[in-house]
Amino acid sequence: MSQGPRSGLAAVSSALLAMSRHLEVRDVLKTIVASARELLDARYAALGVPDDHGGFAQFVVDGVSEEQWKAIGPLPRQHGILAAMLHEAGPERLADVRKDPRFEGWPSAHPEMSDFLGLPIRDGDEVIGALFLANKNCPKPEGSCGFTPDDEELLAILAQHAAIALTNARLYERSRELTIAEERSRLAHELHDAVSQKLFSLRLTAQAAAALVDRDPSRAKGELQQVAALAAEAADELRAAVVELRPAALDEDGLVATLRTQIQVLDRAHSARVSFTSHGVRALPAAQEEALLRVAQEALHNALRHSGAEHVDVTLHKRGTGALLRVTDDGRGFDPTAVRRAGRHLGLVSMRDRASGIGGGLTVQSAPGKGTTIEMEAPGG
Repeated sequence: MSQGPRSGLAAVSSALLAMSRHLEVRDVLKTIVASARELLDARYAALGVPDDHGGFAQFVVDGVSEEQWKAIGPLPRQHGILAAMLHEAGPERLADVRKDPRFEGWPSAHPEMSDFLGLPIRDGDEVIGALFLANKNCPKPEGSCGFTPDDEELLAILAQHAAIALTNARLYERSRELTIAEERSRLAHELHDAVSQKLFSLRLTAQAAAALVDRDPSRAKGELQQVAALAAEAADELRAAVVELRPAALDEDGLVATLRTQIQVLDRAHSARVSFTSHGVRALPAAQEEALLRVAQEALHNALRHSGAEHVDVTLHKRGTGALLRVTDDGRGFDPTAVRRAGRHLGLVSMRDRASGIGGGLTVQSAPGKGTTIEMEAPGG
């Protein structure tokens, strides 16, 4: 096997572990490309994921600067050597890709490449991507390829594991999309139950005020005051729902600031006192921050809508390299065993799935009349 700077079993193990560490498709693609380039000691590496229209849905490169990549222009089409990787069965190892009859040139800003190694990434019979390496960092006698048969074999092993990592990432993103759809459906139900009922009451009260304005102005004034109160409550309900629909602040503000903002809104929108404290928590992997946010939202939803709590406390503290989330309320509580037997989950299944999906854990402590405490631990990274 070629003796590069990271050759051997340890380097292969490091590359495979790096690929399995990520859940987002884009992160997996970048890790595959960087691992392949480092493992085979190449100057350039790229990975293309085909779309259904003769182009690439995603194309990730390593070894090319961001400025140079922007200068190259739009994503390539599926033609020449790139098409061969997607539509032919085997790998391609070339001494000079520019001399291959299938070579069709590249944009002026594209780096010059000579020796080339590429192969498809397969999930069963389906080609889900193609991996390319160019310009092996080694002496190359005239007319020979720097990439060896051993390099080809090593890249094939990497591609097999890349297929698994990429498939898992796609399944994760699909699962997340389904979860978002379920949450939107739940919020629609909440809006129907809460906001639409208040708006219906507001309409009836306004009609009553209109009927009384001439014959009993004093009562009409009281009805109009009730209209104002109902309108304020409906606005608060809508504000709280919008907060739940917008986790995008995570990307810009981070978990702690996003939680603090959302809890401040919930504190204003509900009669219960909702508080938040945090200590020592640093940035976590994106998937873990989203899972913590969603579990906090679900626990808060249960506490504020169903428990009759007067106080809800949310804490987020550092634990090891990760974080511990705790949501405690002084509401009526429940028997978790009875809830499971009755087929009601209060979102507990979803919360446990989110925790286990990031390698964390979730515990629920509750009893009738004793309030509820939900804890979730995220492992960090």
